[in-house]
Amino acid sequence: MKEQEHDRLLRIKTEGIREWQHQSAHYNRYEATPYIALEALFDEYDCASTDQFVDFGCGKGRFPFYIHHHLHVSVTGVEMSGQLYQESMENLVNYMGRSKQTRAYIGFERMLAEEYKVDFKDNRFYFFNPFSLQIFQKVISNILQSVEKHARSVDVILYYPTPEYIQFLEERTAFELLKEVKVQELYEQNSNERFIIFRYE
Repeated sequence: MKEQEHDRLLRIKTEGIREWQHQSAHYNRYEATPYIALEALFDEYDCASTDQFVDFGCGKGRFPFYIHHHLHVSVTGVEMSGQLYQESMENLVNYMGRSKQTRAYIGFERMLAEEYKVDFKDNRFYFFNPFSLQIFQKVISNILQSVEKHARSVDVILYYPTPEYIQFLEERTAFELLKEVKVQELYEQNSNERFIIFRYE
């Protein structure tokens, strides 16, 4: 299924790349995770109906809509850009107008990632290189503080992972490598086309 066809299925618009006019050294451009990559990830990575995802730097919301529709799990998208947040909310109206009723929650928050208050039920965290290592470190610290208060297993899922993110998790945290998932159709041309999943138990 092509990108446009999958967007049409979900009644959303998430295509395209957006560079920021006043580019910050800390925040990267908008680019949605390819649907082919999401399919590859969830062919090999299991989740339960009780899992609760957070997508940091969710953009227009492709990842949240995909997993809410296909996996029926709760998900919150966190986005700092007012423009992208507005587009995600427009997508939400269109998506909810036709989506099947489910107990799973889907919603979006407009805020800086490091200011997001990690809910005690949040246990799966998704990152597609949204921001600098410094901000990533703050977000991971917030996650671990939440785990200290409410003990649970949590996963960090990195798509197109940077060496800096991986090195930080391996050397500076108690997260352990759980799994690598290659996007086979894309990996042969680009070895960054993969997911690295870390777990804290």
